[in-house]
Amino acid sequence: MDKIDALEAATNAVADRGENYGNVRENHQRIAALWSVVFDQRVTPEQVVLAMTCLKVARLMETPSHEDSWVDICGYGACGAEIATNG
Repeated sequence: MDKIDALEAATNAVADRGENYGNVRENHQRIAALWSVVFDQRVTPEQVVLAMTCLKVARLMETPSHEDSWVDICGYGACGAEIATNG
């Protein structure tokens, strides 16, 4: 998989997730609200993106050739950019 293939796969994955889970900011706010209860401290949507990216990195440490995790990191980066820059 080259970098363009990875980005295209991430684009498709993000679009599919949007159809299933709705607006990216609202979805990550919902996750943040639940995590805030679990961890008994405020969690932001941006922190959710960072944590999910770290999850993918941890998985890649075990299996660095797993393409899906690389694609997901691209997708989380795009979601994080939208969440952080579109208020």
